Amino acid sequence: MTAPVPAPEKAKRRIPKTIWDLVFTLVIPIMILSPNLLGEGIGVASLLGDGQTGNVRAYLLAALVPVGYVLWDILVNRNVSPVALIGGAGALFSGALAFWYVDGFWYAIKDSARSYLTGLLFLISAATRVPLFRVFLDAASIGESEADRVATRQAMADPGVHQGLVLGTVAFAVVDVVGGLVNSAVNYQRVTAKFGSDAFNAQVAEVNAIMRVPGMVISLLGVGLAMWLVQRAVKRRFGEQASVFEPSKLAAAMREKGELGV
Repeated sequence: MTAPVPAPEKAKRRIPKTIWDLVFTLVIPIMILSPNLLGEGIGVASLLGDGQTGNVRAYLLAALVPVGYVLWDILVNRNVSPVALIGGAGALFSGALAFWYVDGFWYAIKDSARSYLTGLLFLISAATRVPLFRVFLDAASIGESEADRVATRQAMADPGVHQGLVLGTVAFAVVDVVGGLVNSAVNYQRVTAKFGSDAFNAQVAEVNAIMRVPGMVISLLGVGLAMWLVQRAVKRRFGEQASVFEPSKLAAAMREKGELGV
C-alpha cells in the first residue's frame, strides 16, 4: 500500500496590515514617548541622553517611526497607488514638521497641519478638471476589468457626475479640516508643558492615544459623505441600478442607456 499523501499544511495566517499600521503609527510612538516605559522615571528618552536632549531625541524618533513605516510600505511592497503616494507625501510632510520645535498654540497647529494641508489641496482640486477625491474611486476600481474601468472613467467625466465629484471632494476637504480643528483644540487643551520636557512627551503620547479613534471616525465620515454625494450623482445620471462601488453594474447601466463609449 502506498503511504497516504499528507494533507497540505495550512498557510500561515498573516497579521492584518491594519494591525501593523496601529503598531508603527500609534503603539511604538507612544512607547517611545512614555517617560516610564522601563520603570519609574526610565524611558527611551533616558537611554538617548540626559534631560532635554534625550526628550527631544525621543520625540523625533517617535515622529519619524511612522514616516519610515509608510515609506517602507511604498518602496518594499511596491505600493505605488495614488492613494499610497498621497499618504507617503503626507507622512514626509509630518516628518519634516517634527523638526519644528514648538509647544503650546503652535504645537496644536503643527499636529493638525497635515489635515489642514490635505483639506486645502482637495479644495483647490475641486476647481480643476480632476477633483482629488476621484483618486479614491480610481483606486477602488484597480481590480476590475479594463472594460469596466473604462466605463468608470467615462462616467466620472460626465458633467453631472463630475459635479457630484466636486461636491464630494469639497465635503471630504471640509470634514478633514474640521477633524484638524478638533485635534488642535484637544492638543491645545492637554499639551501644556514646555517642549523638550518629560511632561511634554507624556502629554503628546496621551493625546495621540485619545485622538486616534475619534480621528479615524471623522475621516471615515468624510469619505462616507463624499462617496454618498458621488453615488447620488451616478444614480441620477445613469439610473438606480448604476453603482460607483460596482463598476460592472455601472457599465451595464451605461450600456443599457446606450451611452457607453459615446
